[in-house]
Amino acid sequence: MDDPVRWTIKVSKETDIAVRSFLAQRGYKKGDLAKFIEDAVRWRVFDQTVQDVRARNADVPTGELEEAVEEALAEVRAERFGSRS
Repeated sequence: MDDPVRWTIKVSKETDIAVRSFLAQRGYKKGDLAKFIEDAVRWRVFDQTVQDVRARNADVPTGELEEAVEEALAEVRAERFGSRS
C-alpha cells in the first residue's frame, strides 16, 4: 500500500469469527486481515462494475460489442506498440 488510509468499520460478531477462522485455517496472520478486506473490496467493486456494464449493454448485439472491443484494442495497441502494418 502506497499511502494507507485507516477505516473504522463494524461487523457482526458472527462475521468477525467467520473471517478470522477462515484466515487462520489458511495460515494467515493477524495483520493479514486488512489485506484480505482490501482484496475483497476490490473484487466486489470489480464485480459490480462488470455487472453494470453487462446490464448497460444487454440490448447491444454481440457483433457490435465485439467490433467496439476490437477497435479499442487496436487503438491501445497502436498507442502502446506503434502501428504494425
